[in-house]
Amino acid sequence: MFETWEELEKSIINCNKCKLCKTRQNIVFGTGNKNAEIMFIGEGPGADEDMQGEPFVGRAGKLMNMAFGVVGINREDVYIANVVKCRPPANRNPEDDEAFACLNYLRNQVILVKPKIIVLLGSVALKNILGKEYGITNSRGKWIERKRIKYMPTWHPAALLRDETKKVDFINDLKLVINELKTKGAVKKVPTKNE
Repeated sequence: MFETWEELEKSIINCNKCKLCKTRQNIVFGTGNKNAEIMFIGEGPGADEDMQGEPFVGRAGKLMNMAFGVVGINREDVYIANVVKCRPPANRNPEDDEAFACLNYLRNQVILVKPKIIVLLGSVALKNILGKEYGITNSRGKWIERKRIKYMPTWHPAALLRDETKKVDFINDLKLVINELKTKGAVKKVPTKNE
């Protein structure tokens, strides 16, 4: 693991750990506040992201920015990354070996950011971060806590483009994140009645 952002970013410049390196235009590392309390993790870059080298700048990213505006999140205040840093061909889901090849980069990003809350955008992020046993439909909108980080699984913004009814869920999940950060201080454990 790398101690600084500079070392980590330098380590990925010519990455060829998986076959995605053969078709990428740019490595899409991550963007935003490197000391953010909230981190968003998606699955991988699309065509616009591959072209510009920044995550969530295409149609799904514009929709995410709109949702951020509704709930009062400034994009500059959060950190945004993906499970894989190179675009899978035809925007397919990353394959297991591709996700595995990139996972240490993502882990290192989490270690350096030290977020209190991680929002997992879609099934690919959920399964690669928390485990294959999780499903996005059952986990969406429910807090999961691991190693003093709270995770909020929600729909990937691209899913909102395909099914507009999911926009309400997405915005409500973001509201839960904001409320958690404001009222409880993301990592404080709330005692149950039995404690």
